[in-house]
Amino acid sequence: MTQAPESPSSPAGESPDPFLDRLNAPQREAVTTTEGPVLMLAGAGTGKTAALTHRLANILRNRLAWPSEILCVTFTNKAAREMRERVGQLIGPAVEGMPWLGTFHAIGAKMLRRHAELVGLQSNFTIIDPDDQLRLLKQLIAANDLDEKRWPARQLASLLDRWKNKGLNPDDLDAGENEAYANGRGQQMYRQYQERLRTLNACDFGDLLLHMLNVFRKDREVLEMYQQRFKYIMVDEYQDTNAVQYLWLRLLAQARKNICVVGDDDQSIYSWRGAEVANILRFEKDFPGAKVIRLEQNYRSTPQILAAASTLIGANSERLGKTLWTEAPRGDKLRVIGVWDGPEEARRVGDEIERLEREGAPLDRIAILVRAQFQTRELEDRFIQIGLSYRIVGGFRFYERAEIRDALAYLRVIAQPSDDLAFERIVNTPKRGLGDKTVEKMHRLARARGIPLAAAAVEICDTDELPARARNTLAGLMRDFARWRTESSALTPAELARTLLDESGYTQVLQAEKSAEAAGRLENLAELTRAMEEYETLGDFLEHVSLVMDNDASPDEEKVTIMTIHAAKGLEFDQVFLPGWEEGVFPSQRAMDEGGLASLEEERRLAYVAITRARRRCTILHAANRRIYGQWTSSIPSRFIAELPADHIEEETTLTGGASLWRAQWSEQSDPFADVARAKPGHAMTRGPGWQRAAAREYDPAPRRIVESTRSAASYAAKSRGDIAVGARVFHDKFGYGTVAAQEGNKLEIDFEQTGRKRVIDSFVRLA
Repeated sequence: MTQAPESPSSPAGESPDPFLDRLNAPQREAVTTTEGPVLMLAGAGTGKTAALTHRLANILRNRLAWPSEILCVTFTNKAAREMRERVGQLIGPAVEGMPWLGTFHAIGAKMLRRHAELVGLQSNFTIIDPDDQLRLLKQLIAANDLDEKRWPARQLASLLDRWKNKGLNPDDLDAGENEAYANGRGQQMYRQYQERLRTLNACDFGDLLLHMLNVFRKDREVLEMYQQRFKYIMVDEYQDTNAVQYLWLRLLAQARKNICVVGDDDQSIYSWRGAEVANILRFEKDFPGAKVIRLEQNYRSTPQILAAASTLIGANSERLGKTLWTEAPRGDKLRVIGVWDGPEEARRVGDEIERLEREGAPLDRIAILVRAQFQTRELEDRFIQIGLSYRIVGGFRFYERAEIRDALAYLRVIAQPSDDLAFERIVNTPKRGLGDKTVEKMHRLARARGIPLAAAAVEICDTDELPARARNTLAGLMRDFARWRTESSALTPAELARTLLDESGYTQVLQAEKSAEAAGRLENLAELTRAMEEYETLGDFLEHVSLVMDNDASPDEEKVTIMTIHAAKGLEFDQVFLPGWEEGVFPSQRAMDEGGLASLEEERRLAYVAITRARRRCTILHAANRRIYGQWTSSIPSRFIAELPADHIEEETTLTGGASLWRAQWSEQSDPFADVARAKPGHAMTRGPGWQRAAAREYDPAPRRIVESTRSAASYAAKSRGDIAVGARVFHDKFGYGTVAAQEGNKLEIDFEQTGRKRVIDSFVRLA
């Protein structure tokens, strides 16, 4: 993982001030334009951090304000720390006197401590963490006689976070928001939650800004005090601000209007956590006369990468627009590789990385960026198989994720009833009302009798040791395990996993949460069951997992980085691989179903971010087939591939027609899926077998093209197989070259050079 240089030195004599010599002309303009509103529109890799830190240093260096008179807001503690360090390198220890340099939450907490009494709190209030919040919400749900299984605390916590990010108090909720929880009791629960927090002299993270926004709105004297205090306001990553942050900043800046915001509308990718790209798009309207300074010289990527990314993002309508350029050498074109299926995609990525390693490329400068976490599973399995070291950044390895470990624990108990660790993990997962006291009594009996915990659970249910409710619940769980164990002999491992996840209530709990995190966990579980289909017995699969988990690479060893595109924002790598660029995976079908055209544009911004993480080479992969929820499903290349400029990409595929076919067809008309989104905002494309054949037949051009392509592929194969006979040399898209060993009707037995003898249908091969 590397960082791009901020910018090269300017030619001698270009700047009269040596302090600014390291900056290019637009950066210097942003640094020296200190009065009035400024929008620094900074493209990817254009040195915006250098411009921002030099601007802050310039204000302090020229004594335009005291350190305590500058409000400088970042999104992360890391960014705040980096800014403090870099400004300190420029001007010395004066930066240490800046009490108002920090994150939104840190600055909001500092203000709220001073004015806590205005919102019914004391200055020593507690900031509760997410675990405490869930515990409090569960108490309120129980007190209101609500079924927590139907109305989970996590769902309410997610709604509260959304409302507070929007700057909404309980009385501000409209009918739609109120109906979002417990059939119209959202407002009631929100109000009770806030009252309970005040009783506890506590607040959550969302309150830190919302309380201060309320203070500013109601107490003019407090607002004017801060407006006069802050001579200059600077905000990093402005495109990521949510509504409450935007309103809070706008109030503070209204008096002096010396606000400088730095951001890139093309990199606004966090709407799922409340970010609103409209905030940066309307900056000039909020602050008439604002100066817009575009940072467009890129110091990270090659011209080929920038041209591809710029053309792609140009398809978005909601953007201010900029043209990135660079003085770097032209570099290689983007590679777009079409493969047969997901496993081949993982093999291809592994082979490419091994080749780069042989050529001397450091592994820690190579990254694989995925749209969804479930995509990492096949990559991890392949890398373990070939001994390629990797790290998961911003999350856990696939088999270490909580929902996967829970599912594996269920399976381990079925395979080995004496696995006490696995049984203890899931005895109350999902929540069944079997608390610590119940588990403690089971442990005591197990130790006294010298039997496994699960056996103790069966025995204790025949006694009065447990309360009736806990006893009945535990007895029901043990009957379920007995039934699943019996059924396991007749079911495949994948079928068994799906059965127990459904019948245990685990799946239903995640479905009830209705959050992005829960949806991601469900995707991971679906990928787990898909992986299990490759194994004949449960024991074989569990052994495989154990071997995969034993990743004994040295902590100091170079590793390939695997992470989501969201987590990669702000980072850069020499070599970037982007797998899974197919419709429904990227752009995400779920995102488009939920957000329509706006979500499609955010997905395209995400694609732009992914490509611009690459310094030297970028490789995009798409597969013709994916196994979705246990069914092989034909996939078409992402529309984003069709939007890439042909002059800057290099396509490689063994698939009939290749991406060029889809490029031509996508260009025949405007986006058909966007038409669906516009015409039917609530319409959801189905994702089961044959998901391309959407219910909305009137919007069927893309599915029709899939059928036509299938026909063209079949007719091509038919023309090519006329002379196929025993002894003929043939080629198969998945298995490669081979020789026909036997023939029975339209079925062939072929000895393939790489994979041995396989039985295939003749329409899938052609003469070599």
